[in-house]
Amino acid sequence: MKSFRNTIFTVHRYLGLFVGLILVVVGLTGSLLVFEHETDDWIIQQRFGRVIHQEQRLSIGAIVETVQATYADHPDWKIAQVQMLPSQEFYTVRLNRPDQTQWEVFVNPYIGSVIGDRQRETALFNRALTLHYQLFAGEIGMKIVGVAALMLCVLSLTGIALWSGWRKFFLGFEIKWNAHPKRVHYDIHKVAGIVTAGFLSAIALTGFCWNFYEQTEPLIYAATFTPKPPEVQSTVTKSKPLSLDEIIRRSNTALPGAVNTFVILPSSPDGVFHIFKKLPEDREDFISSVKLDQYSGKVLQVKDSRTANLGDRVLNAFTPIHYGTFGGLPTRIFYVFVGFAPTILMITGFVMWWYRKRRKATLSPTIVNR
Repeated sequence: MKSFRNTIFTVHRYLGLFVGLILVVVGLTGSLLVFEHETDDWIIQQRFGRVIHQEQRLSIGAIVETVQATYADHPDWKIAQVQMLPSQEFYTVRLNRPDQTQWEVFVNPYIGSVIGDRQRETALFNRALTLHYQLFAGEIGMKIVGVAALMLCVLSLTGIALWSGWRKFFLGFEIKWNAHPKRVHYDIHKVAGIVTAGFLSAIALTGFCWNFYEQTEPLIYAATFTPKPPEVQSTVTKSKPLSLDEIIRRSNTALPGAVNTFVILPSSPDGVFHIFKKLPEDREDFISSVKLDQYSGKVLQVKDSRTANLGDRVLNAFTPIHYGTFGGLPTRIFYVFVGFAPTILMITGFVMWWYRKRRKATLSPTIVNR
């Protein structure tokens, strides 16, 4: 039993030293992203001004037409997405540019005027998000972060197994501030670790699944014995695509009672309109959705959170678990502190390792002389 515990301890120690710095970066940026939407909205309001609330909002089609007219001198900028979250004062229209970047246009939804724009990639929170999930290193960085997330899950589970509170529960939460620095760091490490380990492991697992989504999504459907939704596409015809307003109307009929939150426009002749919606029962903005043929307006797929199969419910749970929205404001605030945990654990773990290494170095000459 002791040798098994020593093995767990060795794995825990060197795994932490190996991925510690990556987890610090991911954790700190994660804390910043907990209140991403609220803070980014505030930044936009400070830069471009607030929108005065009115009774009636314009149709999404009218908003898109306004943006197209405003940026008519850039015919190669294609409208890709429209975001109209109920919590936001403005609509955000995103245009894809030939250089593979996106331009965000903020529109007053009541009068249709453009209030400002920016390149999405240079925005503070987009840069924080890119650093968070791919370390500014593209596809390779995304895989590195995914592997580090899996290692964080292992670190959390081994930390739980090593927690001293399993022997004496209350001592597991005690910090002896007047003790030797090595002991103080050990106590901080054990308390910070046990308080956040469950949350860190859940965050890490969902992050790993997202960064390796192509591999993990089919595994989740297989493990839950539920069929994966088929890929759908439009049937290409000589007729013009339907107007966005008509597409929205048909999507509302397919999923009545929901609020439209996000629209992805077709990017190819056989692409589909993907309309995300929020039902009164939904905590998140992007769980329910409707996909429609761009030419006929035929409903090709409906995802209703109320009737979702087990596989979809597992995937839908990733966002509230990863961002801490499952408990409302209290859990989101707590998640800000959870994001600091890898920094605290890495510093205290390194100090303990350093003291241990230095002690071995001082003992070795004595052992040799004997």
